[in-house]
Amino acid sequence: MIALIDYGMGNLSSVYKAFNAVDAEGLKIVSTPKEVKGADAIILPGVGNFGDGMKNLTEKGLDQAVITAVSDGKPFFGICLGMQLLMESSEEAPDVAGLSILKGKVIRFSKEMGLKIPQIGWNCVNLTRQHPYFTGIFSGEFFYFVHSYYLKPENSETVLGITDYDIDFCSCVAKDNIFATQFHPEKSQDEGLAILRNFIENIRK
Repeated sequence: MIALIDYGMGNLSSVYKAFNAVDAEGLKIVSTPKEVKGADAIILPGVGNFGDGMKNLTEKGLDQAVITAVSDGKPFFGICLGMQLLMESSEEAPDVAGLSILKGKVIRFSKEMGLKIPQIGWNCVNLTRQHPYFTGIFSGEFFYFVHSYYLKPENSETVLGITDYDIDFCSCVAKDNIFATQFHPEKSQDEGLAILRNFIENIRK
């Protein structure tokens, strides 16, 4: 079973439909730690506030369930807020601890930027290395973003994709069984669906 975690933070329906479009057999929307524990792979989507996201996960006991699942080596796919929650902290909610699965923090784009905040729309993702989930996708392809905050991982080796929005920021991470994107693959047409398809095909191996 592939667990798509519902913790009340939006974009669940669009992610569910996109994964079904690539024949994600066994995909199930879940909302309890028991369901997460029984899953073979984990998808953590989400849009909205970092503090609200952690509050919802914690109240449902899903925070520890996700941490345990990742620690057990289960494939993990985070999307947008689901990527940011991997970090230790965020400027969006300074007093709230993240899942701390990856070391680092989430930073807000500077108000002194010459570009609009939030970033909304298409931007390219330049890969730092090859990865199975990007099979058939060229470095520099465009994906759809909606965000005001970005990851600053402590370990640069976790960075898989870099995007330029006045600054170069981390738009994708990958480490062991962890994979996550700041952009929305479910809204990124063929290239986004290719990532989802590659994820499904790899966890079936």
